[in-house]
Amino acid sequence: MARDLTKGSITKNLLFMAVPSMIGFGAQMLYDLIDIFWLGQLSSSAVAGVTVFSTVFWLFEALNEIIGSSSIALISQAYGKKDIERTNLAIEQTITFKFVAASIAAIILVFFLQPLMQIFVKGEAATLGMEYGYLRIFFLPIMFSSYSVNTALRCIGDARSVMKIMIFASIVNVVLDPLLMFETIPWIGLPGLNMGAFGAALATIIAQSMSFIWGLYLIFSGKKGIKPSLKRLFRLDKEMSKKLLTIGLPNGLETLLRNLSGIIVLYFVSVFGESAITGVGVANKLLGFAFMPLVGLSMGGSALVGQSLGANEVDRADTASRVTGYIGSAVMLLTTVAVFLLGEEFTAIFTNDPLAINYGAQMLRYSSIGLILAGYGFGLGAAFSGSGYNMPLMVSSVVGQWAVQVPLLLITIHLLELPIYWIWLSFIFSDVAALFVKVLFYRDGKWRYRRVNG
Repeated sequence: MARDLTKGSITKNLLFMAVPSMIGFGAQMLYDLIDIFWLGQLSSSAVAGVTVFSTVFWLFEALNEIIGSSSIALISQAYGKKDIERTNLAIEQTITFKFVAASIAAIILVFFLQPLMQIFVKGEAATLGMEYGYLRIFFLPIMFSSYSVNTALRCIGDARSVMKIMIFASIVNVVLDPLLMFETIPWIGLPGLNMGAFGAALATIIAQSMSFIWGLYLIFSGKKGIKPSLKRLFRLDKEMSKKLLTIGLPNGLETLLRNLSGIIVLYFVSVFGESAITGVGVANKLLGFAFMPLVGLSMGGSALVGQSLGANEVDRADTASRVTGYIGSAVMLLTTVAVFLLGEEFTAIFTNDPLAINYGAQMLRYSSIGLILAGYGFGLGAAFSGSGYNMPLMVSSVVGQWAVQVPLLLITIHLLELPIYWIWLSFIFSDVAALFVKVLFYRDGKWRYRRVNG
């Protein structure tokens, strides 16, 4: 059911929203890990190729973030204001814009995928990466639209339905991966379809498509206290369109710059060979899984802040963002301890390349330190995304990655030719700088007066 987050205990409401989101995103990351696990059974080159594709693929997430971050503020504030008609309109327009943006991104990516892939890997790794990637690109509009549906449900306070959808998608993916990828399904000996890396991609898009259909039904059925119109999905609202494109523009630029810096970091990693790329690919997936509590907290905190500001409960929004940060840091401290103790064991699950295991464990240990800082930063970020004041998120990313991390890598790896652990250290310096910027903007307080509706 939908939930009014402007009433009751802040911590209780935050956990009510965040815990299901954590579980849901954790399930989503779990099937990403399962993809990497099965790809590792094919070859180390398969992991390297898909790692490069994923890095390039997420460069286009900026288009998703522009509309997605706008929709968080628009939907949650309208719902907090009890304006159901405007809530419906924001949901309809978000789904439409996401589909269009993803279609544009897919067309661009099809033309540029091969030359971008071959910058980093050659031969089998490049072939397997493209085999996996082209199918994912074709279904990008479904992927973006499914994000819209999930965001809408969270913004009206229904994180539990999203959790169920994401767990369902994970189960579908878990079942389909070995069936589609291998000639003989490992461990049980039954015949499979032997599609290799293409099968891993097919399993993912089937799971995403099924979850999208389920979420779309919940949104448009009227069972959640809202009733968007399917017909209005094909009609643009000029005022809402402008807000969807402008409110989240800083967030989209932040995502673009962040993912561009990820490509540059991957380039420096590639200097150390294919095993380094494989190790980083595994470590990134594991860190992504560890990061899910922060994503869940951020989603819950953003909805809580948005509804509170929509109801003009500014102090409540302030408290919500700070509580989100405190909980985030505490959770990430536990994650860091686990990674330091079991880095090699975690990495070895997904690859049997000794050098890749060593690189992956190193990255896990160094990079996890920054997660503690990121935990608090994500809490403060909920104030910006919930209010629609997204400029601080872009500035913090530019400073952390482009003013600190990239120059540091140019000096240490390119000029001084220092060991690979300087790449891992660069993540810590970047996280410190980004948090510093977020704290400055948070204390400045402009987000407290920002409204996107009315």
